[in-house]
Amino acid sequence: MSSPPEFSPDQRQTLLRIAHESILSAFTNRLAPLQPLASLSEPRGVFTTLYLHGNLRGCVGYALPIVPLYQAVGETARAAAFDDSRFNPVTMQEATELEVSLSVLSRVSPIQPEQVEVGLHGLVVSLGMHRGLLLPQVPLECGWDRETFLGQTCRKAGLPSDAWRNGAILEAFTAEIFGDNGIRSW
Repeated sequence: MSSPPEFSPDQRQTLLRIAHESILSAFTNRLAPLQPLASLSEPRGVFTTLYLHGNLRGCVGYALPIVPLYQAVGETARAAAFDDSRFNPVTMQEATELEVSLSVLSRVSPIQPEQVEVGLHGLVVSLGMHRGLLLPQVPLECGWDRETFLGQTCRKAGLPSDAWRNGAILEAFTAEIFGDNGIRSW
């Protein structure tokens, strides 16, 4: 059972507008105008995922709450469009066709492996200088069970897939996910 959305429909639309405007502003060599928004000023972790015709086109985020949410959305949207090393920068034509999905993260907290719930938790695995993060929707989209999710998060961190059994630190978070096509809470 999911909890009620934290963000109102107006707040969600404002954040999505900030994401789109931040991307489009890059083509005019200016920064998107970001007005301080009191209701969206709490520092939060957020990931911005971009899709073009249903295909992943970029994803960049902040796992930790380092800047106000509205600012984090603008920065991660622009980075997802132009700085995701897996893709070429978006073109102006693509920018007008992008669909945006935002994953606003709760604070991370320690978790034991047996407490991880697929479909509820996102994971952060760290050991030494290695750190990896997977969002809550990833194991659902991939059809993974708990152990596969733990192992894949370790691999994302550059660790052996069983590092979660051998000293890696596990932290979990939840996310409110919404985009141009609706809202879900994970």
